[in-house]
Amino acid sequence: MKAAGAALTIDFSPLLPLGTIGAMAALALLLLLVSAAFFRRGLTGRALCSALFLLLFLNPSLTEEKREAVPDIAAIVVDRSPSQHNGERLKRTEEALKTLEKKLELLPGIEVRLVDSSPGNGKDGGPARETRLFDALDQALTDVPSARRAGAIFLTDGQVHDVPRDPRRFTDYGPVHTLLSGDKNEHDRQLVILEAPAYGIVSQQVTIKYKISDQGTDDRPAEILLRQNNAPAQIETVPVNTPQELRVTIDHAGQNIFDLQVAPVEKEISTANNRAPVIVNGVRDRLRVLLVSGQPHAGGRTWRNLLTSDPGVDLVHFTILREPNKLDSTPQNELSLIAFPFDELFQTKLYDFDLIIFDRYRLNRILPNYYFGNIARYVKEGGALLEASGPSFASGESVYTTELSQVLPAFPTGQVFDQPFKPTITETGKRHPVTEGLMQATNSDGSPVWGSWLRQVSVSPRSGEVVMAGVNSLPLLILDHVGKGRVAQLASDQIWLWSRGFEGGGPQVELLRRLAHWLMKEPELEENALDVSVEGGSLLIRRRALNDDPLKASVIAPDGEYSEVDIKPDSKGGLEARLPAGQLGVYTVNDGTQERFALSGALNPPEFSGILTTPEKMEPLVKASKGAVIWLASTPAPDVRLLPPGRRYGGPDWLGLRRSHSFNVTGVKSRPLLPEAAWAAALLALLIGAWWHEGKRKRPA
Repeated sequence: MKAAGAALTIDFSPLLPLGTIGAMAALALLLLLVSAAFFRRGLTGRALCSALFLLLFLNPSLTEEKREAVPDIAAIVVDRSPSQHNGERLKRTEEALKTLEKKLELLPGIEVRLVDSSPGNGKDGGPARETRLFDALDQALTDVPSARRAGAIFLTDGQVHDVPRDPRRFTDYGPVHTLLSGDKNEHDRQLVILEAPAYGIVSQQVTIKYKISDQGTDDRPAEILLRQNNAPAQIETVPVNTPQELRVTIDHAGQNIFDLQVAPVEKEISTANNRAPVIVNGVRDRLRVLLVSGQPHAGGRTWRNLLTSDPGVDLVHFTILREPNKLDSTPQNELSLIAFPFDELFQTKLYDFDLIIFDRYRLNRILPNYYFGNIARYVKEGGALLEASGPSFASGESVYTTELSQVLPAFPTGQVFDQPFKPTITETGKRHPVTEGLMQATNSDGSPVWGSWLRQVSVSPRSGEVVMAGVNSLPLLILDHVGKGRVAQLASDQIWLWSRGFEGGGPQVELLRRLAHWLMKEPELEENALDVSVEGGSLLIRRRALNDDPLKASVIAPDGEYSEVDIKPDSKGGLEARLPAGQLGVYTVNDGTQERFALSGALNPPEFSGILTTPEKMEPLVKASKGAVIWLASTPAPDVRLLPPGRRYGGPDWLGLRRSHSFNVTGVKSRPLLPEAAWAAALLALLIGAWWHEGKRKRPA
């Protein structure tokens, strides 16, 4: 900037303390008052002499300042939040920005600062949950005094969530102008979740409260689509702007996904807020387990202790102590045993159980064969079965000779090994959630650091996954999916040795706990679990897998864009993929067998709670600063003017900036107001003049 010229000012450097000079002035005034009361002449001369003496003690000087003009700062705030991507908003914003920059370049004494509120300014590195333009503006103007702020021009749709509410801040920026990028009379419908439970009990209903908010003039009923856990969609018609209740049933433990969508209407500005998935974690109230022990043995207590130690398990345990063909001379009326209630357990209340365990069971003519058929159907329809084999499994009394052969994953070869062996984890077992991490340490020869078992039944698998092996690497624990249910087969009845600490024992509690919970479909133990989340601005896809074969997954972004991503092996023994999540809303991921959702931002983010173009939020600040609201759809290139302070700064097709004429002082020169000789001459002349004037008035006429 060129120099703005020089300015002269008078400064004072008192020769005496100001208190002393003040006392002298008071004394002089007192003497003048006495003179006025008694003599009433010569007051003017005496007053002038006193004033000149006092001025001399104040030591006045002339100060010359060299001044350089500095530019005023005008800010252009550009809103690039997600709501700005609707319709023609972003295009109008960019065109108006180019026009403003060209016009402001022609204005003298104005410096322009561009403030860009980008969509990726969320605190966690992800997309912004709300539009915070004034935070960015305050940061850009921290070094600019309020007097030099020529004004702020906002290019936005008006959905700004940090507009100052304190009237004292309305003058901080100079005149504030809002250039709206959208259209008048826009229309939008939004699905708002009012209340949703985080947890629910399996097989019981929970209530989801929601509302279809219609931001416009369309009060026609809305169509709501509900899809639960990938099931076919259900369609209902509900009124708009009225809270609704939806009662849904929790099907299973873990994530139950209720995908709600409202059908779009004609000329709707955006459909990004028409969908809201609700995830309710299902928990089991009580797990009902039926344990049937074929013969009393040392391992029976292991199963019982494990199941009764869990307060969430209701255990029904039957042990067959007396068989029909057993020779016993005890009279029937003196027996204290309970007759086996096979009809009630395996027909009437079979489906009330979450898990059935056959521990060392053998055929003994107590349980008719068609009840085994009931159990097989129970498994195929979603039940769980665990078979712990004893020596009888390899004989003609094996349960494999019944209809359970339809669901058991391995058949007996007829051989039983009565010898010590240490169970090992197979390669598949090292990645299966039931046995993953169980073998945390090994001996020098690679064998597990745990105790041996003493017997194993030889079986040959025909389906399922072998996760543990025993004698000669023969299958020891096989897991299988049968229909909608699950089956586990343990080819030994010796796991109780670990619970007794034989040769140091082993992790029987953790193994049996995982096994039972896997059979009952606990989500954390799914071998192909798909987990999707948004972390640090990225969509993270993790899938548990039993091998390193990569998979493809489809991803649908909140704006409906479809893409495919390769899920590849990671260092943790699973599959993983990561891709940018730059949009607010719901991401849908499908790996071909299961679908999961990830929410970027809040359930009802402020950025999507209101997306219609509106001047209402900015109007108080605009009016207080004497600015203007201009719709770019009708005035794409408003005129820009420079105006002095205190004026009105805007109209329907123009906006003004405040000129402050601010400057910096680049140099200062100071010199006495009068030389010392001039002061002396002036005082002497004034004294002589006053004396002469008073003496002249005393002479007689």
